[in-house]
Amino acid sequence: MAEVFVEFADPIRGEDGKLYLARACGAESSGMWQGWIEFESVEGGAPIRSPRETTQPNRTDTEYWATGLSPVYLEGALRRALHPLTLRQPPPPRRSSFEAPAPEPLPAPPAADAVLNPFSVYQKGEALLRRQLAALSAWHLVNIVRAYRIDTEGANPDDLAPSALIDAIVDAARQRSRPLAAE
Repeated sequence: MAEVFVEFADPIRGEDGKLYLARACGAESSGMWQGWIEFESVEGGAPIRSPRETTQPNRTDTEYWATGLSPVYLEGALRRALHPLTLRQPPPPRRSSFEAPAPEPLPAPPAADAVLNPFSVYQKGEALLRRQLAALSAWHLVNIVRAYRIDTEGANPDDLAPSALIDAIVDAARQRSRPLAAE
């Protein structure tokens, strides 16, 4: 059962201009003691109260808390009683557009290192270039095509036969070594 621990003799003036008499109250709740402040207007009317101001382990400590309240503390408690906080309902959770994060980016393919420069070798002759290319493995030919961005007419270089890769490399070297037409 709630009880009054201290009744304060000096009235407190509220923001509304009215004078209030304060009293510190407390009650046991779930094995702990809660304390609050009640206010009555000297002009009459319904009493008001602050929210819980303290939680103490026992009645003695709650009474001790009540005896130490200052006029400034009581002014703050009156303000809290006149303007209680209201908690807003949080908005309902929004549904995500996706069920998972975006996939990890694909790693960049390793840089293709060309074992020879087909344009440099072509300057010494097409036959020499063809012989040197024929001596290379297919993956070396693919690396040359990729490193020098040689057109394979939309085909994936990995899918082409070595002879087709050699023809594409030689054609590219031939095209780049032609002198530009006079304008």
